[in-house]
Amino acid sequence: MATAPENRSGSSGRKGAVDTDPALPPTAVDEAVRESEDNKWTPGKIALWAAISLLGGVAWFMLAIVRGETVNAIWFVFASVCTYLIGYRFYSKVIERFITKPDDRRATPAEYKADGKDYVRTDRNVLFGHHFAAIAGAGPLVGPVIAAQMGYLPGTIWIIVGVVLAGAVQDYLVMFFSMRRGGRSLGQMAREELGVIGGTAALVATLLIMVIIVAILALVVVNALGESPWGVFSVGMTIPIALFMGVYLRYLRPGKVMEVSIIGFVLLMAAIIGGGMVAGTAWGVDVFTLDKVTIAWGLIVYGFIAAILPVWLLLAPRDYLSTFMKIGVIVMLALAIIVVRPEINVPAFSEFASRENGPVFPGALFPFLFVTIACGALSGFHALISSGTTPKLIEKERQTRFIGYGGMLMESFVAIMALVAAISIDRGLYFAMNAPAALTGGSVETAATWVNSLGLAGVNITPELLTETARNVGEHSIVSRTGGAPTLAVGLAHIMQQFIGGTAMMSFWYHFAIMFEALFILTAVDAGTRVARFMLQDSIGNFVPKFKEASWRPGAWLCTAIMVGAWGAVLLMGVTDPLGGINTLFPLFGIANQLLAAIALSVCLAIVAKRGTFKYLWIVALPLAFAAVVTITASYQKIFSPTPAVGYFANNAAFSKALADGKTEFGTAKTVAAMEAVVRNTAIQGWLSVIFVVLSIIVIATAVLATVKAFQNRGTGAEKDNEDPALPSRVFAPAGLIPTAAERELLAEWEKVPANLRFERAGHH
Repeated sequence: MATAPENRSGSSGRKGAVDTDPALPPTAVDEAVRESEDNKWTPGKIALWAAISLLGGVAWFMLAIVRGETVNAIWFVFASVCTYLIGYRFYSKVIERFITKPDDRRATPAEYKADGKDYVRTDRNVLFGHHFAAIAGAGPLVGPVIAAQMGYLPGTIWIIVGVVLAGAVQDYLVMFFSMRRGGRSLGQMAREELGVIGGTAALVATLLIMVIIVAILALVVVNALGESPWGVFSVGMTIPIALFMGVYLRYLRPGKVMEVSIIGFVLLMAAIIGGGMVAGTAWGVDVFTLDKVTIAWGLIVYGFIAAILPVWLLLAPRDYLSTFMKIGVIVMLALAIIVVRPEINVPAFSEFASRENGPVFPGALFPFLFVTIACGALSGFHALISSGTTPKLIEKERQTRFIGYGGMLMESFVAIMALVAAISIDRGLYFAMNAPAALTGGSVETAATWVNSLGLAGVNITPELLTETARNVGEHSIVSRTGGAPTLAVGLAHIMQQFIGGTAMMSFWYHFAIMFEALFILTAVDAGTRVARFMLQDSIGNFVPKFKEASWRPGAWLCTAIMVGAWGAVLLMGVTDPLGGINTLFPLFGIANQLLAAIALSVCLAIVAKRGTFKYLWIVALPLAFAAVVTITASYQKIFSPTPAVGYFANNAAFSKALADGKTEFGTAKTVAAMEAVVRNTAIQGWLSVIFVVLSIIVIATAVLATVKAFQNRGTGAEKDNEDPALPSRVFAPAGLIPTAAERELLAEWEKVPANLRFERAGHH
């Protein structure tokens, strides 16, 4: 039987005893029982983990060592899944045991601050879906596709190893420490742990970085939908579908999450099929064929409206729907890869891995691969969701490992599937789709000629292949459909049509993938705008307290308009950029995102040091050091590189000189207006790079100083503890996806407790 442990202090031993209610069953499984379950190695369990390790080792051997002409895609699935299982079972357990030390007898903010709005105890499996939907934006879909320029192996290693040692560590620690601090945001924690200078730098950097992140997410949508009437219709229909689902859940059938998700899925399929029908009519083509600037303005208006609407009306139903779609599609794609077993012709290291003039994105493998693939390996954006949002909904402290570490592993799997989809298509097709029109010429003839001129081994693409592929996926053209999303859609359609439907189904699978990606991205756009608005309200509230009142609509509307205006301006700059917006802006997005991760890890470093856990400080210091070196090096190159393709200011100087010399076209800019746009854009991007890196260095430096100070003060009790006081919990819930035997036994005890003596059940929020 699971018995109550002796009363003891919180995990750090500094909070005083947590006294549980003697009238209730234990609120946590006895530590001895839990450790006995964890450490009990039966022959069956040993055989299982030996098999997982062996399969993973064979998969890595096939990917990294064997150098045949092709590699089978199934090894990507096995290498990633086996590594994730081992990382979750063993490495995250080390973090839990020696750093976070959760105590389920302590109440979480969702319990002791419960208000039915922001603080709501949420079932762990539902919250896993919410959290995954919020963190999984365009990054894990786009970054790996763009980085495939370097070959398949560098990206694969960074995505899989990086998430186990860095990305999942950041998400887990930020979530746990925020939960222990009442659900405080990253900026608030930075101010408390790093002081006024470090905290202010972190807050300003976070706000600016959020602008870039949301703008690039929106730019991916624009590039996917530009000149695509089928895509515009289908994605546009997701908005009324989400609104209907919100009203359905709120008024018609409250709490029926699965029911409304099934209805929403059916409506989505109808929207995709209907989009094909509409795009096949003359009026449909006229109405829904929109240029990129028009779509960009539509997204700006959408972002403002979505961020001020009640959460239950648009964001929550989109979360429900997108969670099922995201996980379902990725699992379906993984199964299709195992069944179809497509052969990958892309080399492990491509011709551009040792050069810095790649046509998809410029820069050498180090450091630019590690900032191009941000989400899926390490993403600072996640720290904003893992602090201030998800921590307010957690039932029990031990669930943070499952939701934080486990949720990030799921996103990494999305990134691996995106990479496999991108490299499964013809290499020539990949470069024709992802290079800007200034290089490809925009037509199938010029694109084929340009791709063949690259001298890639085994690549000889024809205009007929480009035309046939566009026809198969139901698009007028696929040349220079940059941004990664169209490439992923073609790759997914290429694999899925071999699994279900054949070539006749390729257009359906392509637009199904576009819809799938749009659900990913639009969730991040409206959620990101809302988070940015909250951050701006808190910042202004330090000077005008009225702004901190969430219910004060003028303040909320004004801050939303400011943030939407900021990312909207960057979006329009990218859409009209003669250099190819995604090609020049994505490195800035990656650098900004990784700098934000460095800021989050800096805060975690200071907190771990103040808790006196110096023996295991390397678990945080290792990813922080790597992120700092990568991002500072990348920033230095973008600022100071004399190569125009890499350095923003070098590019600015080259175009400025061309204008001064009276030239009417230069490089990829064919008009004076386009040349002036390049000068303006590169100046903005260059100075943003300077601001980002300076603020981040300040934050990292203050975190190191705080760590040194904590080491000097160890054992003296001089370090201030910013955790909320430990309060006794009056609820119990399992820690992971499947309850253990001891947890099931304790749940049975709680089922016998009279309703008037226990907290209400966890809701679905």
